[in-house]
Amino acid sequence: MFIEQYFEEMKKVLVKIEKSQKDKILKAAEVIADSLANEGIWHIIDTGHMLMHECIGRTGGMMALRPIRINCEISNPTRFRSRQGVQKITYDMVEGFPQFVLGQANIRKGDVLIVGSVSGYNKLPIELVLAAREMGVKTIALTAVEYSEKLTSKHPSGKRLFEVADIVLDNCSNFSDTLVEVPAINRRICPSSGIGAAYIMWALQAAVVEKLVAKGLNPSVYISNHMPNAGILNDEAWKNYEKNGY
Repeated sequence: MFIEQYFEEMKKVLVKIEKSQKDKILKAAEVIADSLANEGIWHIIDTGHMLMHECIGRTGGMMALRPIRINCEISNPTRFRSRQGVQKITYDMVEGFPQFVLGQANIRKGDVLIVGSVSGYNKLPIELVLAAREMGVKTIALTAVEYSEKLTSKHPSGKRLFEVADIVLDNCSNFSDTLVEVPAINRRICPSSGIGAAYIMWALQAAVVEKLVAKGLNPSVYISNHMPNAGILNDEAWKNYEKNGY
């Protein structure tokens, strides 16, 4: 059954993450904890599929993990007409856009930036890391190394995300980022990268909390809005974060 194949293959990915990424996660946690303890901010920007939702504002999650969200809305209500031959413009094609993003964000030397991209070969995530490093920001890539190694970079340097960041966390996805073969439709289904990346991020948060506690610090953590006195407790925790930065 496909469901059994998925369960089995996904378990293999998670075990691979545990065995191959633990030391890297601990290294990243040390960098993050040191930054937070010294008035730094921990940022994340994800050009992939889920981390900006999974890791921000969740019960049991750290308030110190702050998203960089990009919103660009163009409103032009007109009658319908064909757009054949019109080139689609993406963020990767806007000259200086990564520098613009970082310039608008509250990011500075001594901070930590996680950049998530499964493929890691597009210009935007690579340029974000390169620009951040020039600012003195520690960078962590969350990507699929096996997948990315088989892709040709779209960045002028020819490098991919895992080749430019200070620390690389590998979600251990395969080249297709799919786990189950379906011969009847000649396709593979069920990607592993989203769950793998979330697995890494929660392990990372656990390690950061542990390292902050070991420093005698009290990291601010969300509790579920459904818990008793959640509003009061979350407000108190946010005030602690605003005051201390962790």
